[in-house]
Amino acid sequence: MSIAPRLRKKNTSPATATDTGVSTNEPVDTGLLRTLVGYNARRASLSIIAMFMERMAVYHLKVVDFSVLSLVAHNPGLTSRQLCATLNVLPPNMVGLIAALERRGLIERRPHPSDGRAMGVHLTPAGVELTAQAEQTAAQLEEDATARLTAAERKTLIRLLQKVYD
Repeated sequence: MSIAPRLRKKNTSPATATDTGVSTNEPVDTGLLRTLVGYNARRASLSIIAMFMERMAVYHLKVVDFSVLSLVAHNPGLTSRQLCATLNVLPPNMVGLIAALERRGLIERRPHPSDGRAMGVHLTPAGVELTAQAEQTAAQLEEDATARLTAAERKTLIRLLQKVYD
């Protein structure tokens, strides 16, 4: 048995079989992949995240920025530790995220009322306004991204996905 690399015949016609044996004009068999939860969840996620990034560009927000702002909006005084645990973000990364949002004037840190060692994170007035606009955009994006689903199907999908990761 030789360990020398095999020489492949170069494909000279675009409509003929490639070196993999699959014609470039035939559909690709994704049958097995489409039976996998991970594959389908990832494909759906990629589709929605691409749309999210496009629509959130006007606010200069990435997915994690939006998530932090939304959590703080609905949980004023949340600590960095709580944000890390909720979003599964490492503490050093959260420090950078909070600092960046603070530099933008969207959040501020204040002493936590019950834990003298902790700082609570709060939205500034600019943060309240931007978060409200971004959440409206996210809600519309979700409707657009799931337009082929009924309201009941959408609720079921969310509930089932939560069962996977909770």
